[in-house]
Amino acid sequence: MRRAVILAVVAALGAGLLAGCAEDSDEPTGSASNGGGGGKGRTTLTVGVFGAFGLKEAGLYDEYMKLNKNIVIQQTSIERNENYYPQLLTHLGTGSGLADIQAVEVNNIAEITATQSGKLVDLGKAEGVQKDAFLPWKWEQATSKDGRTVALGTDIGPQGICYRKDLFAKAGLPTDREAVGKLWAGDWNKYLDAGKQFKSKAPKGVAFVDSATGVMSAITGSNENRFYDKDGKIVYKTNPAVKQAWDTAAAFATEGLTGKLQQFTPAWDQGFANGTFATVSCPAWMLGYIQDKGGAAGKDKWDVAAAPRPSNWGGSFLTVPDAGKNKAEAAKLAAWLTAPEQQAKLFAERGSFPSAKAAYALPEVSGAKHAYFGGAPIGQIFSKAAEGVPVQIIGPKDLIIAQNLGDIGMLQVDQKGRSSKEGWDAAVKAIDNALDQ
Repeated sequence: MRRAVILAVVAALGAGLLAGCAEDSDEPTGSASNGGGGGKGRTTLTVGVFGAFGLKEAGLYDEYMKLNKNIVIQQTSIERNENYYPQLLTHLGTGSGLADIQAVEVNNIAEITATQSGKLVDLGKAEGVQKDAFLPWKWEQATSKDGRTVALGTDIGPQGICYRKDLFAKAGLPTDREAVGKLWAGDWNKYLDAGKQFKSKAPKGVAFVDSATGVMSAITGSNENRFYDKDGKIVYKTNPAVKQAWDTAAAFATEGLTGKLQQFTPAWDQGFANGTFATVSCPAWMLGYIQDKGGAAGKDKWDVAAAPRPSNWGGSFLTVPDAGKNKAEAAKLAAWLTAPEQQAKLFAERGSFPSAKAAYALPEVSGAKHAYFGGAPIGQIFSKAAEGVPVQIIGPKDLIIAQNLGDIGMLQVDQKGRSSKEGWDAAVKAIDNALDQ
């Protein structure tokens, strides 16, 4: 997830919108260290995060300190994960410079779990942690081969399909979210077929979908096997699931169904504002982004339906480094911050969708609706999607593979008119170079 791009957007939206990724302060609220005394007999716990989290903004730190008078929580925030993560690896290597709790982005969790688990506390055994409260696939992502769970899930990114009701009506397609979901239920190729129907009667200058890359990302996110196999071998070149995702997304481009846009660019933002595409694969956190870019003119025109198959894009974790001086207290805090009740509060205040399935029955989630999207019952829609996401095999270089497949390969097919094979070959070459293969 391109969190850095989303930061300012969600900050501008403010709290209580039930949409978008969460935003942390650009300025540190404390120094990242190995912890220490908080004065007057209190213990200071430091939390290191990157970019968007919202734990502080949702008031969770303040609530915990009121419940635990002996604890002071200080947070440091590095805006971009590409700067944060290398520093985290360095600090784990040296055993110094670590916060008591360190956040990890989902695209890095496989590497952390495989190579750094011995330097992290097994939170599966921590006080207050209930494995059954979490989605099984989220729990498995942070569990090492020897059974140690070294991170607790915060948010996830279950996906739906956001669509423009007014544009669907003009193209003769249904507009009710249940009927729209049935158009493509169970099969991404039905989504392609719906695009062809749309194109036949589409308003002038309006594409069915924003980009082929977005389609490919959503399809790959709905498959258990993607870029790595269970033995840790890179298999994207020969994996039928990846090939199917590529071929389907490329067909969107070659059939002229896309807006030929690159996501998270000014042109993409303008597409939301000007209504130049009718659908986009949207995780729960993207609703706030669409609301911001679509503006007042888009209110009640957008809605959200179920995706063809459950898919996930995004999410993060909390870890407790073993080198910390306050491991027991840090583990208690991590367990409390990721408990269902706190995840529900974070969703209500900041729109970060819970990875704790036990939160889905709580009113903050189960009753959540989004006024901008026609009162869509987003709590129900995204809960159902989250529970259907497969337990995915995540590899240490997933992000590199995904970015090059999309931004190097598929983008050439979509924007430059290259053939599907030419785009694929360009992506493979870029990935081989990036991975030194």
